[in-house]
Amino acid sequence: MKQLPQLTTDLKRPAMGVDPAFVQEVEHRPKATIVEADEIPIIDLSSLSSLDSLLDLPDAETDDSVGKVVAQIGDACQRWGFFQVINHGVSSEKLRRIDSVAREFFSLPLEAKKKVRRDEGNPMGYYESEHTKNVRDWKEVFDCSIRDSTVCLISLDDLRPQTLINRWPENPPELREACQDYGTEVEKLAFKLLELIALSLGLAADKLEGFFKDATSFIRLNHYPPCPSPDLALGVGRHKDGGALTVLVQDEVGGLQVRRKTDGEWISVKPTPGAFIINVGDIIQVWSNDKYESVEHRVMVNSQRDRFSIPFFFNPAHYVVVKPLPELVHERNPAKYKGYNWGEFFATRKGSNFKKLEVENVQISHFKLV
Repeated sequence: MKQLPQLTTDLKRPAMGVDPAFVQEVEHRPKATIVEADEIPIIDLSSLSSLDSLLDLPDAETDDSVGKVVAQIGDACQRWGFFQVINHGVSSEKLRRIDSVAREFFSLPLEAKKKVRRDEGNPMGYYESEHTKNVRDWKEVFDCSIRDSTVCLISLDDLRPQTLINRWPENPPELREACQDYGTEVEKLAFKLLELIALSLGLAADKLEGFFKDATSFIRLNHYPPCPSPDLALGVGRHKDGGALTVLVQDEVGGLQVRRKTDGEWISVKPTPGAFIINVGDIIQVWSNDKYESVEHRVMVNSQRDRFSIPFFFNPAHYVVVKPLPELVHERNPAKYKGYNWGEFFATRKGSNFKKLEVENVQISHFKLV
């Protein structure tokens, strides 16, 4: 596959090898030595894969097989903020199909992809110039909702909810169906994981589901082209996910790194065939009142191979006010955050993708109570 045309154009900088817009500060550049650990838990969901919901089990809260998985997930959320799941019930054929059409789409000429380019008025579609921490990412993406339209806030300049319509390209014609079929299945998995996380917090399995009645979730197709200076640039710079959960599938090339909580070391997540990588987002950190933590992660690139990944960002309705859950707050564990509106938070984060900011982008730390 050819290198991404727009990025290739931006690489005409012989002094550094890449346009300075892509260059990370020295302290954030990838290390020459990669630490790959087997510590990130792999959790087997085979005992639950036939269920659409734990609520289909009359005794879910006391079922031994559920209890074992709940304990594993709770431990992973506390120690890592990341875990992998296998035997998850998502069709391997639908995974293969969305991967195939994603590769076909990204192989198109840049001008063809730009016909569905997103903008500040509608963040769905193709984009090749995202920034993380004000540094340009070495990637191109395509975003879509699993439904034909999604209601959310787009800009803080206009707080009226807007209906976002997916932008589908002419080619490949199968992209729409592949994304929506895959999205329907991965959303079921996300709800099941949400129930397991609720149980791990000592809550009812369905405690969190109401927040997702009008979900603002979306799928992202990621393509990371070969980079001539992988020691200077990152596919995605260090960041934490702002939503509730991220359900990610990555190809065999790998590149995802997680910052280990115990020592701050960047740990590469070795690709596991057929597994999804799950990470806790900021919303669950706030809901849990810091029992679970949204952990920094980033994506490395390489000079030889294209890399592809597909995250599903599981997000609540735009009108949800995110704050510590009352069941988890008490005199010895007072609320650590004031409430914030998810739609406004999301709109602020999205806006930063179109321009460099003069100040730090919105973070949950801005809502921390002293």
